[in-house]
Amino acid sequence: MTTKAERQDAYREDILGSGYEARTLPLQSDDEGEAVATLVRRRVPGGSQRAVLYVHGFVDYFFQTNLADAWLEAGFDFYALDLRKYGRSLLAHQTPNYITSLGEYDEELDEAARIIRDEEGHGVLVVMGHSTGGLVTSLWAHRRRGRGIVDALVLNSPWFDLNASLFQRTLGTAAVHRLGALRPRVVVGKLGSAYGHHLHRETGGEWTYDLAWKPHGGFPVVAGWLAGVRRGHAELSRGLAIDCPVMVACSDATSDPVKEPGRISSTDVVLDVAHIAGRAPLLGRLVTLVRIRGGIHDLTLSPEPARSEFFAELTRWREAYVPNGR
Repeated sequence: MTTKAERQDAYREDILGSGYEARTLPLQSDDEGEAVATLVRRRVPGGSQRAVLYVHGFVDYFFQTNLADAWLEAGFDFYALDLRKYGRSLLAHQTPNYITSLGEYDEELDEAARIIRDEEGHGVLVVMGHSTGGLVTSLWAHRRRGRGIVDALVLNSPWFDLNASLFQRTLGTAAVHRLGALRPRVVVGKLGSAYGHHLHRETGGEWTYDLAWKPHGGFPVVAGWLAGVRRGHAELSRGLAIDCPVMVACSDATSDPVKEPGRISSTDVVLDVAHIAGRAPLLGRLVTLVRIRGGIHDLTLSPEPARSEFFAELTRWREAYVPNGR
């Protein structure tokens, strides 16, 4: 976890090593005290007029260097934001990943966009969100419409609804709202560990990341946080008016890792992809939906050939809809 002496607004070498730099973004304190976010960057030689800002999901942080490589090869400077209480931004006194309103993330998203555009001179900004980050960035882009901040939005398996029964998504949600108002930190659920075990190199996967920041079983799901997410889902269900091109990508199938363990490497075991596909048209007037055969929840971490298919579709969409910045 970050120490106070390390929290400053200048870039320093990031934990990912050569080429990656990190900058701490001081935020307004909340009921737990001091809060920060962390902006990570890697730039193409000579710099670029175009940039991408990546936002992670729940129980996550930026470690996907293959994603950065893909954007750099396309000529974009790459930035990633570890939101407050996640990854590089998690402080010793904080409840991991805890927040009660997704709108609070506007503070670090606004600051990151200001730095990328105003301080560092990028004329084109693509924002990319994964899972919960896909919901967060969608709502933020909707609130910032008309200001010329976001030129394009890419959503990698965005979390648009609970992967749960109709009862849990209706009456269960009403109960969570009541409980969240009274006892916001009471635990109401937990994540399964199968997806994490599948990803991590130590348990047979392809990827290496910090298990203190992204543990296999996640962090406890608490009422206040879940109520905040459900309010975000409700806002999306009423329809947004995002005014830039949007790409929504997800797997072509969902499965239950307990009932169908053999499909964990070729399906989304976290979200119901039917929810993603069904709600994508609610984002705005120009939305492209891409279904990746054999993709997993984080499409950038999918086994081949699904991973390459996702990046190929991203390239095709980018070339059609993202300004060239000249």
